[in-house]
Amino acid sequence: MEYQLVIKFWRKSLADEAFLAAIEGKLKEALGNAVELEGYDVSPKEINLFMLASDPRLSFRRAKDVLEGLGVLNGVSAGFRVVGGNSFTSVWPLRATRKFRLP
Repeated sequence: MEYQLVIKFWRKSLADEAFLAAIEGKLKEALGNAVELEGYDVSPKEINLFMLASDPRLSFRRAKDVLEGLGVLNGVSAGFRVVGGNSFTSVWPLRATRKFRLP
């Protein structure tokens, strides 16, 4: 089964957008063929990075190491859904009450 994993970068926690190219390369290196990067959705409040993954929890754990290394993990939230589905399962931050949504 294919899932869509979305990593949301909150703009207020980012210095600028220049890191996007660097982070994409580092994620490709860390995740290899486990995911297929689909692209970005950019809005005034957030930047969403979309990827397809067969195991979204494992893929996020690997991506989390990259995000932590770049110092942006605290400004990130993430969730996944079945491709074409409506409801997301939140994977970061680790709070049971946290809901993941797209605008």
